[in-house]
Amino acid sequence: MAVAGGDALLELRSVGVTYGRLRALHDVSLRIGSGELVGIIGPNGAGKSTLVDVIAGRTRASRGEVRLDGVALRGLPPFRIARMGIARTFQIGQPFGDASVLDSVVIGALASADDLRAARAFAREMLEAVDLAGRAGEAAERLDVGQRKRLQLAQALAMRPRLLLLDEIMAGLPPAEIDAFVALVARLNASGITIVVVEHVMRAIAALARRTVVLHHGELIADDPPEAVFRDPAVMRAYLGPRFQTTFGAPR
Repeated sequence: MAVAGGDALLELRSVGVTYGRLRALHDVSLRIGSGELVGIIGPNGAGKSTLVDVIAGRTRASRGEVRLDGVALRGLPPFRIARMGIARTFQIGQPFGDASVLDSVVIGALASADDLRAARAFAREMLEAVDLAGRAGEAAERLDVGQRKRLQLAQALAMRPRLLLLDEIMAGLPPAEIDAFVALVARLNASGITIVVVEHVMRAIAALARRTVVLHHGELIADDPPEAVFRDPAVMRAYLGPRFQTTFGAPR
């Protein structure tokens, strides 16, 4: 499903990443419109996190173009890309030493706030947004896995992103907490933030994504609404497997 011409917030054109003889991404082209919520799925090693790293500037593309609102990102350092409006979470987040939950978010808020007082006030708003306000004064390192994921999300939101990249933020969570995250991500998207969700949790992708992009061996093999992707024979062979619909039910 292509984004209409001129409406793309993010555009990748024939992006490739190679490490010696290893081809992590090959000729990936993708357009994401402002306000979209796009899911990215694929087997381990398909290139999903590499794609996120390329967009965020942590990995430099070997070839191709990455543009945000028409501005080329390739070669820019991550801090410059973050200031342009792209924020991300990581599969495994580590708290900042013995910093409090609040101070961990203030660090991100300082990038756009006028002063420390304003940054702390905005950081508290972001903790409220992710239902973590009650932990503001605690040491971040004492949070459990789900709370650390919420903290990562608050840190990313504190940078006031236009594009939010979520890299397996629901991995390892129990079903009830996954449901809570699905509702939270849907709320953030409804507020106007464009979101890319990389996940193995298929029911979360089915509930959230309006488009689902599938990577396999570094190549984009599908880009359609979830109900079409989940029935695509190529996707079934590459990733989902023949028992997918039995396990998860046929997507509505």
